[in-house]
Amino acid sequence: MNNFSKGNTPPPLSRGDKQPMATNYTSLTFGKSTSRVFYVGALLCAIGIAMLSSCNNVYTPKPKAYPRVHFPKHEYKNFSKPDCPFQFDIPVYSAVADDSVYFGGTNPNPCWLTVYIAPFNGTINLTYKEIDKNTSLQKLVEDAYKLSYKHTRKADYINELKIDNQNGAGGMLYDVGGDAASNVQFFLTDSSKHFIRGALYFNNTPNSDSMAPVVDFVKEDLKQLLKSFRWR
Repeated sequence: MNNFSKGNTPPPLSRGDKQPMATNYTSLTFGKSTSRVFYVGALLCAIGIAMLSSCNNVYTPKPKAYPRVHFPKHEYKNFSKPDCPFQFDIPVYSAVADDSVYFGGTNPNPCWLTVYIAPFNGTINLTYKEIDKNTSLQKLVEDAYKLSYKHTRKADYINELKIDNQNGAGGMLYDVGGDAASNVQFFLTDSSKHFIRGALYFNNTPNSDSMAPVVDFVKEDLKQLLKSFRWR
């Protein structure tokens, strides 16, 4: 965004700046000095040529350029935690840690995890909950739906993709297009006891143009995570 200064008064020159030539056209005396007349004429001609040249030039804006991204290979390793009832594959370039922040306090659930995607400054936040009489599957699915559609104001589209892998885990993936804070959200469940929700985030200002290659690359790794996910 361009910033325009108010008024027509130019800023004062700092010390060391060259003072512009003061030209007072009412004081110019023609006929007394041939050299001065020649100098003024040459100067006016040069200005006229420059103005004509600038009018004939057509400005072509350069396309936006984004920093080049180096993508690692799609290679995976299995992740599991003894006190969590699930396991899945993650990229070898990523790392998993406990999600220790919980409304400003310590998170009481050891199976709330964060998958750190260091090369792209991103995370996959995983929230696990057990289905019981106080927390129904219907309530968990409705909450996941509402959280995913919170991004509709910034989204160009939201595609719902059904998940059903060969390990007994099923659910829904929300593919969010545009400048949304999270481009991918999902949940998985066994429909009776376990439920986990995930969301992909990048720690930068959302920009669908510059982030599209990165989002597409990480989506491939998410597919492997969902395909390999199994309950224990």
